[in-house]
Amino acid sequence: MHIQHHPLLSPSLSTQRALTSFHFGQPGSGEKVHIQASLHADELPGMLVAWHLKQRLRLLEDQGAIRGEITVLPVSNPIGLSQNQHGRLLGRFELMSGQNFNRHYHPMAEPVFAAVRQQLGADAKANTRLIRAAMRVELERQQPQTELQSLRHALQTMAFDADIMLDLHCDSRADIHLYTGTPLWDQCEPLSRYLGVCASLLAEDSGDYPFDEACSQPWWQLRDLAAQAGLAAPIEMACLAVTVELRGEWDVNHEYAAKDAEAIIHFLQHRGVIRGDAPPLPPLRHPATPLAGSEDLTAPHAGVVVYRAEPGSLLSPGDLVADVIDPVRDEVSQVCTERGGVLYATSDRPYATAGLNIARVAGSQSYKTGKLLTA
Repeated sequence: MHIQHHPLLSPSLSTQRALTSFHFGQPGSGEKVHIQASLHADELPGMLVAWHLKQRLRLLEDQGAIRGEITVLPVSNPIGLSQNQHGRLLGRFELMSGQNFNRHYHPMAEPVFAAVRQQLGADAKANTRLIRAAMRVELERQQPQTELQSLRHALQTMAFDADIMLDLHCDSRADIHLYTGTPLWDQCEPLSRYLGVCASLLAEDSGDYPFDEACSQPWWQLRDLAAQAGLAAPIEMACLAVTVELRGEWDVNHEYAAKDAEAIIHFLQHRGVIRGDAPPLPPLRHPATPLAGSEDLTAPHAGVVVYRAEPGSLLSPGDLVADVIDPVRDEVSQVCTERGGVLYATSDRPYATAGLNIARVAGSQSYKTGKLLTA
């Protein structure tokens, strides 16, 4: 293992933060894997999983079992970790700009296509090398002006050429689920099986360029740009980028973390990044579904929320999810799913204001357009 430090732009006098990455294996000896945790700094289950992974990877490296290069960032957002107000960690949005730490990464498909279109050929692997070289040049051209921009730039620079990128998050109150690109499902399915996710949510463009799509989306966009230009140039889906939602914010314990780290190790064995026979693929809990089919359930009025179904439950249309109770007017409203599917996440607030999103259900049919992620 070797350690690298990546200084961020100093936001103020006598103040500077840095990212610390841990590297296992040898670059160029196999696939490159980038695993980062807690980009939303108040989502801590992934930080513990990353710590467990570090311990496992040290031993595997000593045994000569790592065929590729694996980078682990247990803390991918030191800015957010510093944002504490009255004892509460505020790690989803940067307080200086109000921006979500997991949005607005640098889009690369169009400038990269302009740089490579005359050189693309019939060899898919050669095209991948050419595209990654152009991506590196494009990132080197960027000049971050703020600490947040430098954080985004540092993370994207570390991960842009990864064959596998896992971004470890969590939800408010949830069963384990994940998000990935629709063209990546065949690659992602073994990970979904090993992790035992209740929902695998697929999209080509979820909106506002989150980190996983910054890594993977350029590949299908480049494929489409080449086709539109009439080029007979095969473009690989060269980066499997996945956002893994490790249950809820309070699910920080060694039992879950060790189990999730083990599942990731098994997946990397299945991919051939780690030597050894991976266990047989477990059953897939539920088929993948479009993110555009995710049903948002909202509170019809303010009140106390009483959940009547637990995350991970498979629901039929019309099934009851929660009661919202106004104790002043004695009004009780039942919140039911219209479309059915897997209840994969709920709010962790027992009190709802009118219109608050209190639950999300993964349905099988797309029906939404526009931005598909919450703020």
